[in-house]
Amino acid sequence: MRESVLRAAACIALAAVFLSPLGCSNDPYPPAEARKVVYGALGEDPRTLDPAQASDTLSGGVLAQMYEALYEYHYLKRPYELRPALADGMPEVSEDGLTYTIRVKKGVRFQDAPCFEQTGGKGREVTAEDFIYQIKRLADPANRPSGWWLFEGKVAGLDEFHGEAVRRAAGGEPMDYAMAVEGLKALDSHTLRICLKERFPQLRYALAMSYTAAVPHEAVDYYGEDFVNSPVGTGPFRLKEWSKRWRLILERNPTYREDLYPSEGAPGDAQAGLLDAAGTRLPIADEVYYTIMYESQPAWIYFKQGYLGVSGLGKDNFDEAISPDKELRPEFEEKGVRLMKQHDADVYYVGFNARDSVMGTNKKLRQAMSLAFDTEWRIENLYRGQAISAQGPIPPGIFGYEPDFRNPYKQYDVQKAREMLAEAGYPGGLNADGQRLELDYEIGRPGPAAIQHAQAFAHDMEQIGIKINIHTNTWSEFLNKAHEGRLGLFALGWILDYPDPENFLQLLFGPNSPPGPNNTWYESPEYDALFDEMKAMENTPERLAIIRRMRDIVVEDAIWIPVVHSVDYILVHRWIRNYKPHGITGGYLKYRDVDVELRSRLRQEWNRPNYPLLGAVLGGVLATFCVLAVLRKGITGRAAP
Repeated sequence: MRESVLRAAACIALAAVFLSPLGCSNDPYPPAEARKVVYGALGEDPRTLDPAQASDTLSGGVLAQMYEALYEYHYLKRPYELRPALADGMPEVSEDGLTYTIRVKKGVRFQDAPCFEQTGGKGREVTAEDFIYQIKRLADPANRPSGWWLFEGKVAGLDEFHGEAVRRAAGGEPMDYAMAVEGLKALDSHTLRICLKERFPQLRYALAMSYTAAVPHEAVDYYGEDFVNSPVGTGPFRLKEWSKRWRLILERNPTYREDLYPSEGAPGDAQAGLLDAAGTRLPIADEVYYTIMYESQPAWIYFKQGYLGVSGLGKDNFDEAISPDKELRPEFEEKGVRLMKQHDADVYYVGFNARDSVMGTNKKLRQAMSLAFDTEWRIENLYRGQAISAQGPIPPGIFGYEPDFRNPYKQYDVQKAREMLAEAGYPGGLNADGQRLELDYEIGRPGPAAIQHAQAFAHDMEQIGIKINIHTNTWSEFLNKAHEGRLGLFALGWILDYPDPENFLQLLFGPNSPPGPNNTWYESPEYDALFDEMKAMENTPERLAIIRRMRDIVVEDAIWIPVVHSVDYILVHRWIRNYKPHGITGGYLKYRDVDVELRSRLRQEWNRPNYPLLGAVLGGVLATFCVLAVLRKGITGRAAP
């Protein structure tokens, strides 16, 4: 009995130690000292850090902090406006719109890396040839590029380079990058000339995408297959550590070019304090620390405890932070959190594979499934009001969007869906042999939210007699299936690359089929001809008429069920400075500032427990447990398990 009493006393003493303020710490991050660290969360590891391959926003968002293209988007101005990044001025365009001459800034160097063996690891200067090299990489299938669609059929001689690369790849032979391309020329070390076969006014936007970032051939040659994990760019940050499935850390690039925080922005930016940092050398933060979190709930907890500075809102935490009138709850305001709302230029959709033997050949089946899809229920219950119903491929804020247009197959009508399903040859969901129609449905990122959306889809289809088998994938697995054209029925979305309707309409352009972004393999001769005409036009009434006809074609063919355009609700802690949402993926973390002292103080306020009460309650519980253990030993002769 004496031994048990001593054990009980030890339990109580141990409880006192763990409940004391000095012994309590739940900080998931290492001490930042006086450094400014931007903390973020990623849903999983980036699929790739090769600019030629990064077609998804997760990979692209990380990659854009380390690589730079010739142009970038002004951080503050709205509507979105291009400005020079590695270019020394905007492009000089010939009168016929076919020749672009671009000066490259002098003195910009790649980050130091072992691949620069001739200079002892010191990064060399960027030249015009580096941009030519990267565009050629997009044309070489050996690189598994996802950005070839940007340039296919547009640059003089580049299709021939692509054809030769395809031929060599088939024989297992590497491409010779010394092969000249008529439309890609370095007039001197810092002057690039691009000659087009046809007008392509979106070229200036393409030259702002990570696909066309400056990439040194030394890095590709040195790292080989591991180049996807070994970025070497010119950006404000460089890779410090990537421990997969745990964390990815970027650090300030000590050789970053001179780059200053903007001194002008959109109306209201000055009042919001977004111009207070005008003229400050970039980047402002010392480090970017991403934690890999496969579920959204841990990220939400980290935000509430003050460890993450910015958080979106999902279905499961929306009501906790947002009141019924869609405003921030007082308890969050009192702790220095502010709410920002933004209509994103994006579209989420359910896609049908046009080559599928069942779905691809049966338009009425697709129309019936679209009619059975309850979008409004999803907006209210799954999106918590953070979306508007999509009627076609073009989102709000982009030329060609018509808020009053109504897609005839997006008006939820189960009875009409059943009638159309019967016309499609599946009355009650049964085929001519009396067998029930079953379809496999592919989703990526298999978290709770994605599963709930998939289950809602299965429920909607069940109402008309179709059985849906849900298949989950990691994001990387899903993208690999997309690029290989192996998606049948699937859920996907597209976020703005550049502010032009062509960026969304090209998702259904026949020649952009996998590995391009037309994941449905949709082909329509009329649509494709109209696309070719529309893409080179300015935003005129004539262009709008063509866009409307293109919209009508894809609506009638119902190769998509257009689901929603999102409305982001974003929460930002007060200690985050210079935060402004941007709808286009880019290297915007260089503008972010962190008030380290305020962060530390507010984090303590968020996490300050009532120690006397907590100690009394937990200490009492632990003491009771220990006493019961003592009593049980005395009664049974052995210690309680």
